[in-house]
Amino acid sequence: MAHVRLFRHYIHLPFVILGLIDFIVLGFALAFTVFFRFFGDLQFFLDSFLFVLPSAIAFALINLVVMLALGVHQSRLEEGMSGMMLRTIMGLIISIPLCGFAYFLVSDWFWYLGTFNVLSSASVFGFFLLGISRVVFFALVGKDTFRRRVLVLGAGFRARQLLEDLESPFNRKGFVFQGFVPLPDEPVEVKDEHLIQLPGTMQQYILKHPVREIVVAVDDRRKGLPMDDLLECKMEGVRIIDGANFYERESRKVALEMITRGWLVFSDGFTVSSVYGIGKRSLDLLAAISLLIVSLPFMVLTVIAIKIEDGWKAPVLYSQERVGLNNNIFKVHKFRSMITDAEKNGAVWATKNDSRVTKVGAFIRKVRIDELPQIFNVLNGSMAFVGPRPERPVFVEQLSAKIPFYSERHRVKPGLTGWAQLCFAYADNEEDTREKLRYDLYYIKNQSLLLDLLVIIQTVEVVLFKKGSQ
Repeated sequence: MAHVRLFRHYIHLPFVILGLIDFIVLGFALAFTVFFRFFGDLQFFLDSFLFVLPSAIAFALINLVVMLALGVHQSRLEEGMSGMMLRTIMGLIISIPLCGFAYFLVSDWFWYLGTFNVLSSASVFGFFLLGISRVVFFALVGKDTFRRRVLVLGAGFRARQLLEDLESPFNRKGFVFQGFVPLPDEPVEVKDEHLIQLPGTMQQYILKHPVREIVVAVDDRRKGLPMDDLLECKMEGVRIIDGANFYERESRKVALEMITRGWLVFSDGFTVSSVYGIGKRSLDLLAAISLLIVSLPFMVLTVIAIKIEDGWKAPVLYSQERVGLNNNIFKVHKFRSMITDAEKNGAVWATKNDSRVTKVGAFIRKVRIDELPQIFNVLNGSMAFVGPRPERPVFVEQLSAKIPFYSERHRVKPGLTGWAQLCFAYADNEEDTREKLRYDLYYIKNQSLLLDLLVIIQTVEVVLFKKGSQ
């Protein structure tokens, strides 16, 4: 398996394994440091290991959460090993005071975390161990250790979309396309070099080739599928999966062009229990109150900066009507980042280097401070902490008429942050909005407390590294 599914969210298996390896390595780094700092005798250390174990677990867990928030593991794809290790250094440095704080909370458990010399030494030692373990790990992964051979049934529009979207180097692929098998009388849109002309049946082919999965990406199933052949392949242990489900699993977004209302009706997901509703609201309140406490000084400084730039009579907040849950209209509040008459000629998309943005506004947009007043929208229940970003009624009306299933994003509360904000840059046109909708539908389909928590943690990376800001 190249993915594991935890609480309906797909996580790429190599990153799960890498996270577990990092956890073990960091725990070992603290235990090793404690051994030389306090013990020196191996048997004495082993006899006392249960006393050291909670500290090792706490040290590893805190570091792992911080690294997750900084996007350490994902950065390997875009920034290479050097970028990954630079973020690791940052994570280890940030974790030292957090581990020290954990000691003051529960010192009976984390006795060895009380010594900052131990923490700093364990962090340095852990950094070198992490570097070694990751080099070995990626050397193995680079040899397709975790990748499945996938055969695609179909060579039309849907198959071409799979090839173009999922062959992108930015996708965390856990598979390799073995080839595309065209059906009789089906228009072929896949290039010849990717086509496989079977001399016999698919079953005969998979018996000779290491295919582990067959993806059915046929444009028109009414023309019939080779069901007997597919059944024989399934009996041989090969997994059969629909193209839209395969696309969702591998890209963590929904393929708008490949789905129908029937797919939405019969696919797994789009279900919310009352327990989840209570849990989500509790998480919203906890996250909003925590963010309010941390960000209050920055909010005060922002108010002062806006007043200094635009005058003491200039408004600080900017309120807009947005579309929320079940298409209900509510007012969202933001720190004003544009000139006061920015929309005197009507609503328009924000763009890069927008001339209407003030100097203070440009800065607070980059670091997302302009969004902080929306904390009060979360507290009053008009927004959630995690969800699709709310859009203005005039744009919703336009986009709903042009983009299929756009109105489905209003089945949940809009959020202060969201899955789409983590995975895609700022949307300033219709095509970008279409791409963001793919991620929003994935979130709505697979929403869970785990996914909400992952989004909240990884939003730290968005703020620190200015991903998606405009």
